[in-house]
Amino acid sequence: MSGFNLQRLAMVMEPEAGNPQEIEGVLNPAAARGPDGELYLFPRLVARNNYSRIGIARVRFNRAGDPIGVDRLGIAMEPEADYERRPDGGGGCEDPRITFVEPLQRYIMTYTAFSTRGPRIALALSKDLFHWERLGLAAFGPYEGIEFDDVDDKDASLFPVAIHNPSGHPELAILHRPLFPGTRPEETACGPPTRDVDLDRESIWISYCPRSLENRRDLRCLGKFSSHHRLAAPVSPWERLKIGGGTPPVLTRYGWLIVYHGVKEMEKSSENEHPLCYSAGVMILSQEHPQLVRYRSEEPVLTPALPEERHGVVANVVFPTGIDRRDDLGSPDRFDVYYGMADKRIGVARLDLPDVLPSEGIADPPEAKV
Repeated sequence: MSGFNLQRLAMVMEPEAGNPQEIEGVLNPAAARGPDGELYLFPRLVARNNYSRIGIARVRFNRAGDPIGVDRLGIAMEPEADYERRPDGGGGCEDPRITFVEPLQRYIMTYTAFSTRGPRIALALSKDLFHWERLGLAAFGPYEGIEFDDVDDKDASLFPVAIHNPSGHPELAILHRPLFPGTRPEETACGPPTRDVDLDRESIWISYCPRSLENRRDLRCLGKFSSHHRLAAPVSPWERLKIGGGTPPVLTRYGWLIVYHGVKEMEKSSENEHPLCYSAGVMILSQEHPQLVRYRSEEPVLTPALPEERHGVVANVVFPTGIDRRDDLGSPDRFDVYYGMADKRIGVARLDLPDVLPSEGIADPPEAKV
């Protein structure tokens, strides 16, 4: 087998009839194996006025081991903190990712907290996936005169082990996407089809936290993320407007695998149709030096094609957020990717590692034009 491909398996979750907590969609779930070996999803549940909670559900499998649905288990995170709420009663805990951080022996959830400040990255800690302790907003050091803490930020996920920072020190590392002013897809879509890539924006970044991962006495004090590095910028036509993080990094024999998202304009869209298209791609980062991209999709591995992906709360969206390595099936090279479908439902697709890492898949360097 050559190349990366995603094979759709099923739609596993959609809004429950009569449930006001889900009336505007269930989408963009985190995925994590619990201490009991079961797989749990943490979907974003959207009530009226875009009020978002993070739910918890147990995944059901058929005899072949394929995911076929979920059993709802309740709410994992309700907007309660000031940084999750707005004075008008709105707010939200959105789009979680969960990583079991091995040196800490804890699960850490990264999610988007939405308040009057706008979207910010928030953190929560758990031993068992059922009881979560808020750690507050992630703190970021400045970068070239830019105060990262004052910039909207989304799509964050952590590495499960200590990663060497640019100085060679092992630290907690995070992937994230700062939303600098003027770089949202709705704004950049107004630009010319051919333009210089904005190297300092519209990108996936990696940052490092100098906290020692060997001392677990006070897990609530993570410190500031700094040593910021732009990992990847938009380079291919299918991701012309922006790219952002997707699934948390998972170690494979080729390096760190992430399934990310990219955005382009729709070639034709009606007046009432969402003019943007969200697709998914694959990136492989070096195991020892994750700032080095070993492979990157020139073409998307998943694009909106099903009716459930093309029509919903936001049309033409596939948005990967959760990943499950199928060690339970004795298949460490097999991954199930859970993704949002048109901001309304949740689907799952299967990714098998190719026999050989394709050499032709490395995209143009960030300095190139698109």
